[in-house]
Amino acid sequence: MKKINILNQTVYNRIAAGEVVDRPYSAVKELVENSLDAGATEIEIYIEKGGKQLIKVVDNGFGIERDDLKSAFLPHATSKISSVDDLDNILTLGFRGEALASISSVAKVEIISVTNGNPAYKISCDGGKIGEILPAALEKGTHITVNNLFYNTPVRAKFLKDDKKEETDVTNFISRYILSKPEVSFKYYVDGKLTLQSFGGGLDEAVAQVYGAKILSQCYKINAEKNGVHIYGFIGNQNFFKPNKTYQSVFLNGRYIVNNTVATAINQAYASYMMKRQFPFYVLNVDVPTEIVDVNVHPSKADVRFIDNKFIFGTVYSVISSVLDGTARAADFVINETRLPEIHSKIDDKAGENRVYAQPVKESDNLANLMQKYDKSSAVAEDAKAAGIEFKQTAPTPIQTEKPAFFDPLKDLPLSELMPKQKINTMCVSDDTVLPNLNGNVAAYEVERKLFDKKKQEQQKIEYEACKYKGNLFNTYLIYEIADTVYMIDQHAAHERLIYDKLREKLSNRFIARQALLVPYIFTANPAEARFLEEKQSLLRTMGFGIAPFGFESFRIDEVPVDLQDINIKEFFNDILAEVDDLKEIKLEDVLKDKIAMTACKHAVKGGMQLTDVEVDALFKLLDGNMGLKCPHGRPVCVTLTKKDIEKMFKRIV
Repeated sequence: MKKINILNQTVYNRIAAGEVVDRPYSAVKELVENSLDAGATEIEIYIEKGGKQLIKVVDNGFGIERDDLKSAFLPHATSKISSVDDLDNILTLGFRGEALASISSVAKVEIISVTNGNPAYKISCDGGKIGEILPAALEKGTHITVNNLFYNTPVRAKFLKDDKKEETDVTNFISRYILSKPEVSFKYYVDGKLTLQSFGGGLDEAVAQVYGAKILSQCYKINAEKNGVHIYGFIGNQNFFKPNKTYQSVFLNGRYIVNNTVATAINQAYASYMMKRQFPFYVLNVDVPTEIVDVNVHPSKADVRFIDNKFIFGTVYSVISSVLDGTARAADFVINETRLPEIHSKIDDKAGENRVYAQPVKESDNLANLMQKYDKSSAVAEDAKAAGIEFKQTAPTPIQTEKPAFFDPLKDLPLSELMPKQKINTMCVSDDTVLPNLNGNVAAYEVERKLFDKKKQEQQKIEYEACKYKGNLFNTYLIYEIADTVYMIDQHAAHERLIYDKLREKLSNRFIARQALLVPYIFTANPAEARFLEEKQSLLRTMGFGIAPFGFESFRIDEVPVDLQDINIKEFFNDILAEVDDLKEIKLEDVLKDKIAMTACKHAVKGGMQLTDVEVDALFKLLDGNMGLKCPHGRPVCVTLTKKDIEKMFKRIV
């Protein structure tokens, strides 16, 4: 009995569709590329429910002949190549003849098309079953409508992302078509709403439409010919960087690609200017002879293969680095009309970034003074909470207290562990806002880790009452003796850890004290970042940030937590958005922990600061004998030496 089956057309088309059309954005990509190959100068794209329910592409191209309508749905049917030799000189975006066949096998597709001087016709295909050709009404071009994508492959449909995420991916691709074909007019509608539009006015206009006009002033416009390679577009200047890679686009011979050779060359050119977790901005076109590149190496044509990677790397690197480094060749590469980068004064910079600073703590302030400072939010918030009064603070003022205590810069930051929670409660943070309070069960591994750390620290705990203070070294290391053991405590690390622990302890079940900004901080996000921020909006509000949409893909920050006034808002949100383009989503709690650790470090007593005996005693008592602590950055608070260790150093014993 034979075991090898010859699959019929319906089966192998559905299998092939998984390579070409795996998501709504890939269906949109194939249809738009067909329109561009048809010479369209005006293209409209419509999607509903992220493209799952509807994808419609309307163009004014040269159309499809009546006799070719049925062939358009057949596998390996294309008008763009006719022989194997054509594969060595591909100038069109589509060329395999798989797109419509793949889409029509997993959706309900209708084509209405007309060619110059002929009547219009329409044809439909339902799950691979081709219908009859019928007369239709259309003045010019082609209309392709795709309904219920993956309706007959429920397993594949189950693995699609939610509507908003699918929509974001489609939007990203439309943005890149606007950038790659700036001479074409695009209109992009999402659920009936016009979301993106370009007018075919050139690359400057396209970049302005996608990223905003202000971005042009931060870029060099280049046009370079080198080694037979044409490189042109916009690259960010030496001081203009983004928090992730979603602002990077490379188009090879008009085709959007993600290629490691080109990307590495650009990153290397920027290497001496970039800081950690920064990424250059660029919209770059690279045109090469077709004989030195193979575009037929990836199912979705997302990558290409060069005959000589070193040649491409060297050419791209040479051009970009010459512009950035200001070499003599840069004059040949940079277009004269390039707008100069904006130079902000210090005042403008502060206003632009909305930096709000708390009362400074000088190193000259001794620990006794620091211990007298309390944040007003503590007393007021606690009293309000006890009385059942909703509380919102707009101006922190330090007050004197009878009982000495260490300065607590984040006294009432109302955040929890910020781990994924199973229970969601609510709390009032203002007169008209009820937000989720992340107060619930944490993941089991986190509980185990904390128990392990606590047990380890308890094993290193001592009876601090029995210790004798023996002095300090370099006004930094406090020396204590008990029995045959000496403890050397780093005063900065110890105080830093104490502040940090207090802050972490108060991260749950607290009222939020917010500081209203005199001038709101407004920033623009791309589609991927906007979706991420919309998802995290309630969490950011819970953290104490007043965030709200402000126009198309822009956001306004008008409040910050009182106890985080001194953070740089721009840097904070750059950190949040740093991993948007990765497979994993960034954890906001990690960003927040970093900011809390920085705040604790800033407000702790410094190494080299001379403390009084009273201050030393207060610091040691607050440690409560816990010698196993580490500062938030991982450095030990205490180093231990035994009498035996010291005697070995002096060769008293062997």
